[in-house]
Amino acid sequence: MKTLIIIPAYNEGENIERVVDKLINEYPQYDYVIINDGSKDNTEEICIKNGYNYISHPVNLGLAGAVQTGMKYALKNSYDAAIQFDGDGQHNPEYIAPMLEKIKQGNNIVIGSRFIEDKKPSSLRMFGNNLIEAAILLTTGKKINDTTSGMRMFDKKMIEILATATDLGPEPDTVALLIRKGAKVSEVQAYMNDRVAGESYLTLTRSVAYMARMMISILVLQWFRKGK
Repeated sequence: MKTLIIIPAYNEGENIERVVDKLINEYPQYDYVIINDGSKDNTEEICIKNGYNYISHPVNLGLAGAVQTGMKYALKNSYDAAIQFDGDGQHNPEYIAPMLEKIKQGNNIVIGSRFIEDKKPSSLRMFGNNLIEAAILLTTGKKINDTTSGMRMFDKKMIEILATATDLGPEPDTVALLIRKGAKVSEVQAYMNDRVAGESYLTLTRSVAYMARMMISILVLQWFRKGK
């Protein structure tokens, strides 16, 4: 299957070279595109210097905008599957193959899950993860072990939806909405790395706000969303 790795990148100058060079050297069977989302550091300079395949936004559109640009690229170039892949090095490419197998078996969305084999740690963030898991189970009947994993693969049908919809971001509430509309979702155990360099966008305050926003969207707002 023709597979695209979508790498959203905002100020990932300290990480992007390491991440992309590993893909190029060790996983050449997959294509990739970096979405430089209005970075203020040297991310674009590194892309130019190394001849990477990239698209730059003139301003920062956020994760949703970056991923949708990648999905539009995937749709235009007729990819069979596309995976959201962090530019900070937290995701491991060895899990792409088993996720792709799940797509071949008829799943529309496959999540790289940290918690199929491993127990969730006790933390405020995992408490929020559990709340979102419960909300998705309540509204869709589907149990997802790692609702907040950013490593998600989508099949051709989902690529078209995500590329053309005006109200769907790469978040758990979108996964919940797509399940309600008939999407089949599966998970693959995946181990994540700690960020090596740079700063994460998700501070404690932002994490709490994110969890609250997801709960409201899943329990209330998604019933009014068109998803297309």
